[in-house]
Amino acid sequence: MNMSKPCFGFLYIAVLSLLGCNSVNKTVEIRDSKERPNVLIIYPDQLRRYSAGFWSEPGYRDAVVGKPDPVITPTIDNLAKNAVVFTQAFANYPLCSPSRGMLLSGMYPEQNGIWNNARVGREESLKENIITITNLFHEEGYDISYFGKAHYIKPVPKFNNAGDYVGTEDAWGGNYINEFDTYIPPGVDRHDIDYYYQVLKDEHANPFVFSNDPAVVGGNKDGELYQPREFSTKIESETIIEYLKNKRNQRNADKPFFMIWSINPPHNPWDNANTDMVEYRKHYDTDKYPNIDSALVVRPNADFKVASYARNYFANVTSIDKYIGRVLEQLKKMKVLDNTIVVFTADHGEMMGSHGLTAKNVFYTESTAVPFIVHWPKKVKPGKTDALLGSPDIYPTIASLVGLKEETPEAVEGKDLSAFIKNPGKVDAKPGSILLMLKNSRGLQTNRYTLVLTEVKEQQGNLEGAKIGEAYIFDNTKDPYQYYKIPLEEKPGLSGKLLKALAQKLKKANDPWFQDKKYKNLIPYQD
Repeated sequence: MNMSKPCFGFLYIAVLSLLGCNSVNKTVEIRDSKERPNVLIIYPDQLRRYSAGFWSEPGYRDAVVGKPDPVITPTIDNLAKNAVVFTQAFANYPLCSPSRGMLLSGMYPEQNGIWNNARVGREESLKENIITITNLFHEEGYDISYFGKAHYIKPVPKFNNAGDYVGTEDAWGGNYINEFDTYIPPGVDRHDIDYYYQVLKDEHANPFVFSNDPAVVGGNKDGELYQPREFSTKIESETIIEYLKNKRNQRNADKPFFMIWSINPPHNPWDNANTDMVEYRKHYDTDKYPNIDSALVVRPNADFKVASYARNYFANVTSIDKYIGRVLEQLKKMKVLDNTIVVFTADHGEMMGSHGLTAKNVFYTESTAVPFIVHWPKKVKPGKTDALLGSPDIYPTIASLVGLKEETPEAVEGKDLSAFIKNPGKVDAKPGSILLMLKNSRGLQTNRYTLVLTEVKEQQGNLEGAKIGEAYIFDNTKDPYQYYKIPLEEKPGLSGKLLKALAQKLKKANDPWFQDKKYKNLIPYQD
């Protein structure tokens, strides 16, 4: 296994470039590794904010926009009750690859290179020269590990017929491993990840696995396809637990760890073959819910026929909760949970029949609203905050919480919201809004309103000639299920304020709409 050798002393590091660890020409003071917190980011795919049991309980129910789902999540519930819960966290771009790009880079799509899902036929890919959150923590003396789904670089046809990475499109290569996600070989695109366990393909019971630890992939080398034919979250949790136990020196025990666990469920497919049927039968079968109706799909804006997969979705939510619980229990046994910052969030939500839609990629609450929970018993007292948080904010917030505010690259565009974790009751300096983005839409999210501007059709490449097809506002306080699209002319004062704020956000994000001053008759850009 290709494990990086330690490049950091216990107390001080002087001129890192001379030691051969990344090109960082600075002197960095590092605290004793035993005092520094570990970091664990848990990042399920397509988990909407209110798919957790604690939202139905006193102290949280009043913060819910609409109704929370009747889902069983004891691990997440316990985590939330002993953590700081952000009640207004959103995916700025509710789609897999763009969200992952913002998480890793702390930058908006125009700067990080990901404007759409990375897939065959597209060029979307995280730019290689970005100092990602994993690069930063590696430079600061952490052992970096990644488990699960990646989906942040474009697929390339450099695999043989057996699914092994051969690094060439010629001769024995020329094949893709997957239409969407792809294996990431050692090198710059791994962004200083020491221990790598990548799980790809949207088949939860038949994932493709690659790792730089041969012991967990049947003795295979890094880049050789392994098919365990087991539920992906299960094998990820088992591998993480073994990594934590460290019996084979999978990590440098003298360093704190920084881990990203990117879980594929509850992302589709939502059939029985890709569902944890133990949890399905235990909690969501017909003996508990005879029909797919308002008892199970509780949001009144949902079409029950479209939401026919609700049992499977909720069963996989409960399943990931179970496996997360096993990992947290291992941290507890090792007596390191109290000094591990556990961040629980998601890349985007799930419509589940609301407005007759499935999946994501729209500006409805079910699609954009995500959980954001920060658990650190040693330093953080439980509470909740309604400070608005978006995807680019995660990087600088975690870095600052650990004490790396000054080391965070200037190129990071997200806001440092660690003050609201240290003091959930803080009311000053709250963000007033966050930018919403899709390929053919822009919008603005405040604590109460959602502004949406949508072009007539999805544009590819050159955007000249497009025009705004819809422009409206949702009042999420009076209309929590977003039934009524308020025309801008109906609320001119409010519309003016929101459009002005949108113009400012577009400028800050260096968005193409700002660069081209698109729709300047509507959006009041300022140079």
